[in-house]
Amino acid sequence: MAWRQKMMKDLMKSGNPNIPKPALREAAKKTSWNIVRGDKIQVIGRHPESGKQGIVQKVIRKQDRVIIEGVNMAPRRVSGNPELGVKGTTVMKERSIHYSNVNLVDPLTNKPTRVFKKILEDGTKVRVSKKSGAIIPKPETLKVRQTANAIVTKSDTLDKEVWEITYEGPQAA
Repeated sequence: MAWRQKMMKDLMKSGNPNIPKPALREAAKKTSWNIVRGDKIQVIGRHPESGKQGIVQKVIRKQDRVIIEGVNMAPRRVSGNPELGVKGTTVMKERSIHYSNVNLVDPLTNKPTRVFKKILEDGTKVRVSKKSGAIIPKPETLKVRQTANAIVTKSDTLDKEVWEITYEGPQAA
């Protein structure tokens, strides 16, 4: 085996962070998504969950994957805490599905459809079903932002301290 092939094999085996996997490279190329959080979608193709419909809980754009409510369930182990007397259990949790294995559900026919984007006369961008031509509206849940853990603790800086001017620059003579 040539030294270059051996070096590349070793790099790929070790999980070199400088060389992204092909799936991540393809996901990074995408600029627009037709599926967003709150959409009703159906699993298509040769996926084991094919034919099931559900609501999108989360879209993982970096990996080209979506998590659908109640679809593609798998057992997950939750560790217990012996100090508190809590036993470890197994919980069923949704796993992600690749973006190519799902389609939006047409609101008129309730069947999976591909979509295209169209700009209406008033200038609004909408998604249109290819099967029936119906406009697929963006879900209302998009208007509600998902916030990170917003618990304020004593170590957080107060708003009045953040906006306080603490440095006066050199005075011009």
